[in-house]
Amino acid sequence: MRLRELMVGYRNTSRDDASGLVETVSPMLLRFLAGPLQTRSLAEDMLQECWLRIHKARHTYRPGSPVLPWVFAIARHTRIDAYRRRKRIDSKELAFDEPVEPKQSFGRGTDATDYDVWRLLKQLPESQQEVIKMLKISGMSLEEVANATGTTVGAVKQKSHRAYEKLRVLLRDSEARTKR
Repeated sequence: MRLRELMVGYRNTSRDDASGLVETVSPMLLRFLAGPLQTRSLAEDMLQECWLRIHKARHTYRPGSPVLPWVFAIARHTRIDAYRRRKRIDSKELAFDEPVEPKQSFGRGTDATDYDVWRLLKQLPESQQEVIKMLKISGMSLEEVANATGTTVGAVKQKSHRAYEKLRVLLRDSEARTKR
């Protein structure tokens, strides 16, 4: 309920409500936008872009509607656009002769298992990754994820179930390789 009040106030140009909304939602958005191998600066750039988009589209928010699905739908498009932009840039950059060490994600330990989980998550289809991040990292409900992704609760459940099954297999395989 508090988010709805903040969003309505923000929509009506209340500076205090805008600050409250940014302070409340930004940590969740940053976790959602930060992928396994993203640098902190790239994630923060995406967060900034996301807030610009939210600001431009704030008039489209319908008072009384859940805020998080609306915000995360915008964040999802921001992340997709950033990914596409990065792909275009990468296709024009020259490759190095020496391999570059992967960057550690922020907000997680430096333990190898943390990196392995993110590496395994990266092997899932993009739609399944997105659902898992919204459910488990951002803490959204099934209904909120369904609204944010423009699908049904059943489709979200199906994607998450398939993702969990695939992650179990990948984790089992990864552990078997490590024990050898």
